[in-house]
Amino acid sequence: MNFQEIKNQVVEYSLDQKRALAIGAVSALCISLFLLLISRGEAVEKPQVRVVEQQISATLLVHVAGEVKRPGVYPLVSGSRVIDAIKAAGGAKVGTDLSQLNLARLIADGEQIYLGRENLSEVKTSRKSKEPFRGIVYINRATSAQFDSLPGIGETFAKRIIEYRKTNGPFVSIEDLMKVEGIGEKTYAKMKSRLSL
Repeated sequence: MNFQEIKNQVVEYSLDQKRALAIGAVSALCISLFLLLISRGEAVEKPQVRVVEQQISATLLVHVAGEVKRPGVYPLVSGSRVIDAIKAAGGAKVGTDLSQLNLARLIADGEQIYLGRENLSEVKTSRKSKEPFRGIVYINRATSAQFDSLPGIGETFAKRIIEYRKTNGPFVSIEDLMKVEGIGEKTYAKMKSRLSL
């Protein structure tokens, strides 16, 4: 079979036939692409893996002092409250006034919880008639009058410190007093020698 015979056997398509073939080919291509996109979304999807977070309960160290049966430093689990720390120290001694403490407050690592026998309001009244307090001021349990006795701290700042302590909980370090509005480094330096946790 020579070239002329092969050429004679080539089918000649009309213009309408060529259009029909082109439309069929484009339609088949579109359908194939559509099916490919649909099937990819289903086939590629991976099963969801649940990640289980392991909750490790942190240990807090709390110093319980004052009128408790066994004062000392106790480890407590995160989320413990003031009442839990007092129980860890054997409970309060008979006659101890707990009304000044928020027993339901969450405790922080490194804080001190102090229980005193006397009612703090009585201390305020008795101190007014006596000379100003000149001892060490324990910032987590001091009264407004005790703060007022510090150099550079008047009645207004004393009230601010008490309010800050009520709102934010106990101070973790004596430097935290500078977080109270109006108490800067100079004021802090004047009273630092008389401060303790």
